[in-house]
Amino acid sequence: MLNEAKEFLNIFYEETGRPNNEMLDRLVEIEQQINKQGFYEQTTDELEYGAKVAWRNSNKCIGRLFWQSLHVIDKRHLRTEEEIFEALLEHIQFATNKGRIRPTITVFSPHSVRIWNHQLVRYAGYETENGIVGDPDSVTFTEICENLGWESKRGPFDVLPLVIQMSGKKPKMFDIPKEHVLEVPIRHPEYNWFDDFQLKWYAVPMISSMKLEVGGITYAAAPFNGWYMGTEIGARNLADSDRYNMLPSIAERMGLNTKSNALLWKDRALVELNVAVLHSYKEDSVSIVDHHTAAQQFKRFETNEKDAGRDVTGNWAWLIPPISPATTHIFHKPYDNEKKTPNYFYQKSPY
Repeated sequence: MLNEAKEFLNIFYEETGRPNNEMLDRLVEIEQQINKQGFYEQTTDELEYGAKVAWRNSNKCIGRLFWQSLHVIDKRHLRTEEEIFEALLEHIQFATNKGRIRPTITVFSPHSVRIWNHQLVRYAGYETENGIVGDPDSVTFTEICENLGWESKRGPFDVLPLVIQMSGKKPKMFDIPKEHVLEVPIRHPEYNWFDDFQLKWYAVPMISSMKLEVGGITYAAAPFNGWYMGTEIGARNLADSDRYNMLPSIAERMGLNTKSNALLWKDRALVELNVAVLHSYKEDSVSIVDHHTAAQQFKRFETNEKDAGRDVTGNWAWLIPPISPATTHIFHKPYDNEKKTPNYFYQKSPY
């Protein structure tokens, strides 16, 4: 832990222009805390910068150009599930910002808090005799929520409750008030029949299942968000065969021949679904970025990092967009997938 603290403080003091003598004093203080209690408390400034650098180091994220704009909310002092729930509502409201989405992270105590949800806002999924209703990726967690007493509507777009657990205690469940969740009805600029699908998606992707690691300290509860790239919704969430699987229905309404893959009916339906997603979010003034613009922004990020004397790491398979990847510069170059800290990491599910 002390070695990782030293590595992070070198980054923190060098990049923020703080004097070295302050860092030496801070290291003495950290070492004393670790020797006494087995861990140390990071300052708010250290935490804020660490969370931003973690975004900068996120190899799977194409949106890292904006890493310095991350708004960090320090809630490490909260000790009850009710307080944490209110803080999560605060995060949702602040990040959503009536559609002008603000990149945000809320950090809770590293010792006692766990959020069971994959994202703060996500749709439920239900096994039925006629197949899955809602999001198939949420079936297991939905069953857990129902076992905890959640009364679902069993519809295709039911917002799941938040499940919060304090160390050594049973989890508690809280419904998110409807007014806190901004959703976008998905419609097409040319095909009026698209409305018949009654599709929608939530405005902000707020990941709550990953852990933040900064300077040897692990924050198991640190939900964060940017804004959507359109393909995340239009080429994955609504399109994947193991998610909402909308491509066959869209192709049918478009009058496409679906008997042969060589007719590229999936591609044509996929493009129109993504056109609908981007059109709907922009019409409702909700922040979103198309994959071509996102790739151009990532190229600016690469230039900025080179100018700062830093190497850009990346996971190529995640950085390329799921639509027309060869039209972006990312497709045509290799990336070193070395994992640096601070960073966000997957962690074992609590259930």
